[in-house]
Amino acid sequence: MKSISIYYTLLISFFIFIQCKKQEQTGSKVNLSKDENVVKLTDAQFKNASIATVGVSMQKISSVLKLNGMIDVPPQNLVSVSIPLGGYLKSSNLLPGKPVSKGQVIAVIENPQFIQLQQDYLMAKSKMHFAQLDYNRQKTLNQSQATSDKVMQQAQSEMNNQKILMNSLAQQLRLININPESLSSGNIVKSAPVYSNVNGFVSKVNVNIGKYVNPSDVLFELINPDDIHLNLKVYEKDLANLKKGQRFAAYTNTEPDKKYYGEILLISKDVSQGGWAEVHCHFEKYEQNLIPGMYMNAEIETSTSFSNAVSEESIVNFEGKDFVFVEEKKQTYRLTPVTVGETENGFVQIMNADDFKNKKIVIKNAYTLLMKLKNTADE
Repeated sequence: MKSISIYYTLLISFFIFIQCKKQEQTGSKVNLSKDENVVKLTDAQFKNASIATVGVSMQKISSVLKLNGMIDVPPQNLVSVSIPLGGYLKSSNLLPGKPVSKGQVIAVIENPQFIQLQQDYLMAKSKMHFAQLDYNRQKTLNQSQATSDKVMQQAQSEMNNQKILMNSLAQQLRLININPESLSSGNIVKSAPVYSNVNGFVSKVNVNIGKYVNPSDVLFELINPDDIHLNLKVYEKDLANLKKGQRFAAYTNTEPDKKYYGEILLISKDVSQGGWAEVHCHFEKYEQNLIPGMYMNAEIETSTSFSNAVSEESIVNFEGKDFVFVEEKKQTYRLTPVTVGETENGFVQIMNADDFKNKKIVIKNAYTLLMKLKNTADE
């Protein structure tokens, strides 16, 4: 009897053990089958989160072509300053970036040749005056038959030669900004000023005080910003979407929120070996912080249509993918993948809008739901 009692005790223990195992396995299956993409809020959480939902709506969305390029100036607005006769730089206070105005003295050049040139001019002027007096005298004598035509013609030729020489030297003096009309034997100068011929700013300074510069040397480079433009690179496949007069909005990487507006001025007809062409754009207004050589991004609207869209605030990004929260029932929301398109005026185009037909999407505090969902999953 004792043996039978032990046997029944062991049998009952075995059945109890089996039932516990089944319950543990059932519990594990319940935990494993829990949907990690669904978040459910309590009444208190729902009240604090201020969740709001709305359906997908039709919004005016423009297709935007995103490009990049560089600020540039046309050749006629880039001025290289040099001295036709060369010389030593006596003075200059220019630095790159410094503004200059048209007619401003930007440097002073010294050269002994300047003195010789003024001397030659004054001597030619004096000889021309004497030759003119001689011609007038010979002309009067010729009219009274007191001298021959040949003598008068020689006097006339000498006068013309001296006039040519004097005018030639005068033009050389004007090249170095010395006014020949105001020149006299008492005011010969050894230096000549260099003037800016544009309103703009200094791009490069290639000389220093005391340096000798040759006629072919470039002393300074000046930029006239009146026609500064944005040179964009556009791939061949996108050229058909662009046309002259089309508007653009440009911005830098350092200040993406600050927009510079303008329009397309010229579209190149030459496509490079890399498959892109240049598009020249003109700014509405020049600003001093737009410097040639600066890289910029640009957005150009190519077409406008009505599309299914939701508020930008509805989109949450997790692990590099876009999602929205769809309301399944009261205070219960499912994290659902979404394919987005263009963005405009706070709305994002939804490419898979059929997946959200007759459904409500969270448009406020979506990231709050995402944090709640992931924190619950971690626990």
